[in-house]
Amino acid sequence: MECRAGCGACCIAPSITSSIPGMRDGKPAGVRCEQLNEENHCLLFDSPDRPAVCASFKACQDICGECFEEAMQHLLVLEKLTSNKI
Repeated sequence: MECRAGCGACCIAPSITSSIPGMRDGKPAGVRCEQLNEENHCLLFDSPDRPAVCASFKACQDICGECFEEAMQHLLVLEKLTSNKI
């Protein structure tokens, strides 16, 4: 599956602990990444500055669902299940 243009759920829902340009300490879950533009396109997508965790994410139907709302829902559940704040 290819990323849905303008989705950006993977740049909002999960926490990212590695440094991101403009977000030195990463970002908390549910916070929009500084590198996500108004059209929900990653400004670092083809850049060597893109964090490894972001580059390793591969869009798939089970996670991304049919729309942005489904993707957010799935990613937020995964974030909760994998966070150390249980």
